[in-house]
Amino acid sequence: MSKIKIFSLGGLNENGKNMYIVKVNDDIFAFDAGLKYDNDLNLGIDYIIPNFDYLIKNKKHLKGIFLTHGHEGNMGAVPDIISKLPNVAVYGTKLTLDIVKSDMDSATIAKTNFKEIRPHSKIEFGPNALFPISVTHSIPDAVCYVLYTEDGAIVYTGDFVFDSTMIGPYKTDIGKLAYVGKQGVLCLLCESFYADREGHTSPNNRVASFIREVLAKNSNRIIATVFPAHIYRIQELFNEVSKTHRKIVIMGKALQDVINRALEMGYLTIDKSRIGTLNDLENKDVVVFISDEKEKPFANLERIIKGYDKYIKVKDTDTIFITEPSYPGIEKRLAVVMDDIAMLGANAVCLSSKKHLLHHASREDLMLMINLMNPKYYFPVKGEYRLQYANAEIAEELGIPKENIILKQNGDVVEFVNGVNTNSVEHVEVDNILIDGNSKGDIGDLVLKDREMLGESGIVIISCTLDKQSKKILGGPEILTRGFIYVKESQDLLEETKNISRDTIESNITINSKRVDYAKIKNDVRDVLGKFFYSETGAKPMIITVIQEI
Repeated sequence: MSKIKIFSLGGLNENGKNMYIVKVNDDIFAFDAGLKYDNDLNLGIDYIIPNFDYLIKNKKHLKGIFLTHGHEGNMGAVPDIISKLPNVAVYGTKLTLDIVKSDMDSATIAKTNFKEIRPHSKIEFGPNALFPISVTHSIPDAVCYVLYTEDGAIVYTGDFVFDSTMIGPYKTDIGKLAYVGKQGVLCLLCESFYADREGHTSPNNRVASFIREVLAKNSNRIIATVFPAHIYRIQELFNEVSKTHRKIVIMGKALQDVINRALEMGYLTIDKSRIGTLNDLENKDVVVFISDEKEKPFANLERIIKGYDKYIKVKDTDTIFITEPSYPGIEKRLAVVMDDIAMLGANAVCLSSKKHLLHHASREDLMLMINLMNPKYYFPVKGEYRLQYANAEIAEELGIPKENIILKQNGDVVEFVNGVNTNSVEHVEVDNILIDGNSKGDIGDLVLKDREMLGESGIVIISCTLDKQSKKILGGPEILTRGFIYVKESQDLLEETKNISRDTIESNITINSKRVDYAKIKNDVRDVLGKFFYSETGAKPMIITVIQEI
């Protein structure tokens, strides 16, 4: 019989950064490896990924990373993980792997162990096996995973919705799901994003009628924001634009690459004669597609609004159409963007988060999945804790015993021995890795604290020149401030700062000494001036002392 451990490195009590670990005896399976975009609390951070030290320490037992679909919240951390674990196998459908590769350079792609999978084709791992099943999401070829063990199946749904109108690469194979449920599911890991929403998500995930209305009501240029990986929404836009006389201009290499790749693979159907060029940008009957790359949401739109874009300038006759409903974490940012658009005199239209939904499971969808799987244990994942709790309540309503419903935080380990939950208190160390796109690595808390200090109280630089032989002060101290005080109105404070700095430096210098402890000087200047500034201004600026000898 098996000893099974399940825990999350990211994705519980948060949106994005999904990474779930299932350990069956010695074999380790990692499901998804996502990022989440930063909020305004972490200054200058582009995105956050899970700390994957656990995988590094246990790389000999890691069978692979298994990706459900090509959205950043589920696969965005893969390039960063590959930089530390170059030999790990990465499993995914063709489109998912192509999207991952678009975030990597050609040299890294060549070295990476990518393994393309097909839905409903079993992958053997000794006594265990993985079986991917097609599910419906806003991107083609999304799958859920069934991990067969001696004690029953572990099922991870990924993101899904039940929508009977979705066909082809979007279609859910309900028959396969029901078959797995009849075989016996030990534990079902199921998403919680819309667990507090009544009813089915469908048909509110389809917005063709709203797009049609926007096109009809606005006769001038429309600038539409799209998420590159939401292929279904892009298809809806193309379908409705093709019914009008308008042309489409696609801006940005990333978006162009995604659309071209989807066209080549048959995931998008477009009348190519409707696609215009930069020459059509100023036409009144054009629809301009813009997107966000691996940046904060609305970054490209904000650049256009502020007038920094090379090609697009917002006119008061334009309509800005945000084609995705807001979700937790970006409401404030969306409100600011809508305000900025209004100030330019342009029209702004966005989808209502109450009427229009993303392709995630609502209460009735979750109920259907639970009934199909009929799991012994139920583990709500993916979403804020209140949503995990709402998901747990759904399972309890459907008759799953409360003691068999698992609510955990990142790092909390669930252990099954011979198919029974041991109520383990084991905890795996988890953390965030903060990625600044310019530095390509975890910048750490100290850097964040420095940025916070600079943002709140500014910086003061003390510069002084000493004689190399006598160690006497030849020049300075000179004071340079940024973001601390208004210099013209603070001359007395600056003069006193010079005097304090000079006295502190001189007190640390012994005449004719061959050596001066510059580290001690810098620490003393920082300590003395820090207390002085706080007593005079109530601020704590960053203080840097620069001393040179000539």
